[in-house]
Amino acid sequence: MTPALPPFVVAVDGPAASGKGTVASGLARDFALPHLDTGLLYRAVAHALIEAGRALDDAAAAAGAAAALDLSVLDRPELRTRAAGEAASRVAAHPQVRAALLEIQRRFAAQSPGAVLDGRDIGAVIAPDAPAKLFVTARPEVRAERRWRQLAAQGEVVSLDEVLADIGRRDARDSGRDAAPLRQAEDAVLLDTSDMDISTAADTARRIVEAARARWLRSFI
Repeated sequence: MTPALPPFVVAVDGPAASGKGTVASGLARDFALPHLDTGLLYRAVAHALIEAGRALDDAAAAAGAAAALDLSVLDRPELRTRAAGEAASRVAAHPQVRAALLEIQRRFAAQSPGAVLDGRDIGAVIAPDAPAKLFVTARPEVRAERRWRQLAAQGEVVSLDEVLADIGRRDARDSGRDAAPLRQAEDAVLLDTSDMDISTAADTARRIVEAARARWLRSFI
C-alpha cells in the first residue's frame, strides 16, 4: 500500500497590502486547499478587546482573548476595517498572543491534504517545513494606494497620505517586534507585485507553487 502523503502546505508571507491575501486565496482555489488568513486571527483578538473595553496594550487580556477565540467570527466585516488592521498590529506584538494562536494555525496547516496560510510569519515560524513558500511584497506607495482603494470601496473616508502613514507604522511595528518579526524565510520565493495586476500576480504565484509541488512529489519517489 502506498503511504499517504503528508499535508502540502503553502506559506504566503508579506507586509500589509502587498497582495498576499489575494494571492493566497487564488492559490487555495487553484490547488483545492483550505485557506486561512492568519491576520484575521489578530484582528479578531483586537476586536474582542475593544468590545470588552480593554486596552490593546493589556498583554494578559489580549492573551486571554486569543485563547478563547472562536474561529466562526472571522467572517465579520468589521474585522476588515482600517481600524481593525491597526489594532491587530498592536496586539500581534504581544508574545503571549502569538503563543496562544500558534497551535490554532499549526492545526490548520496540518490537515489533509494540506492548506494555504497567509500572514507575517508562516514560512519562518508557523510552518517552517512548508514545501511551498512565497514572500509577497510591493513598494510602500503601491501598497498604500491598494489599501486606500479597498477602504474607499468599503465606504471608509480616509486620505491616501493617511493610509501611507499607516503602512509605514505597521511595517516598522511588524518588522521591529521581538516576537516573530516580519521577515522573508530563507527558502521563500520573493514575489514583488508592485508592477503586476491581479491576474499576473496570481499566475506567477501559481507557477511558483506548481514547481514547488513537483519537487515535493519527486521527493517521495
